Amino acid sequence: MADDQPPKRPHAEGADAGWAAIGYLLGGMFVWGGVGWLIDKWLGLPNVGLLIGLIGGSAAGVYLTVKRLDG
Repeated sequence: MADDQPPKRPHAEGADAGWAAIGYLLGGMFVWGGVGWLIDKWLGLPNVGLLIGLIGGSAAGVYLTVKRLDG
């Protein structure tokens, strides 16, 4: 029963790695860009928080992608 399961892969390979990278990048941009946009609306700023959120989310997505694929 327990022996019927396929072995777990320690690293992402092929298309799995590509989809993970896209997910991290888009997820970071949407989440932190959204937080920045909300801060802009709350404080009445002209999209400064949105820009900072998008850049920070992209950087976090790249960091997580490298961390996942490196080791």
